Amino acid sequence: MYSGGTFDIPHRGHLDLLRWCREIAGEGEVVIALNTDEFVEEYKGKRPIMEYEDRKAILEAFTDLVDRVVENSGGADSKPAILEVDPDVIVVGSDWLMKDYCAQMDFSPEWLEEHGIALCYIPRQLDRSTTQIKEKIKSQ
Repeated sequence: MYSGGTFDIPHRGHLDLLRWCREIAGEGEVVIALNTDEFVEEYKGKRPIMEYEDRKAILEAFTDLVDRVVENSGGADSKPAILEVDPDVIVVGSDWLMKDYCAQMDFSPEWLEEHGIALCYIPRQLDRSTTQIKEKIKSQ
């Protein structure tokens, strides 16, 4: 099972995602591809609040939910990183439903099928995001 993200200012929504990942993986391995600081800066136009090693340490502390954290240095093509993990499922938050996740990650539904990988969207149960947390901090 593979999922990825920045996990900058970890919050309950991230925890819910990790719990879904564990549920879907069952006894299988949960691998989180954590975006590097450089990739976040390239993709979002600014560096994350928390450095990569700090975000990684927090994810690794969830030993009951996460088996392994791997580096996602980004780039246009994430297929090699996905194939290295060799997942049977990629778990994505439902906030990606209205976006083209496959195009963003530079693969097609056919590529997923060729490699026996299912794409699973999980519900976003809370209206909580790092952006909202940052805005709340600014307004204090």
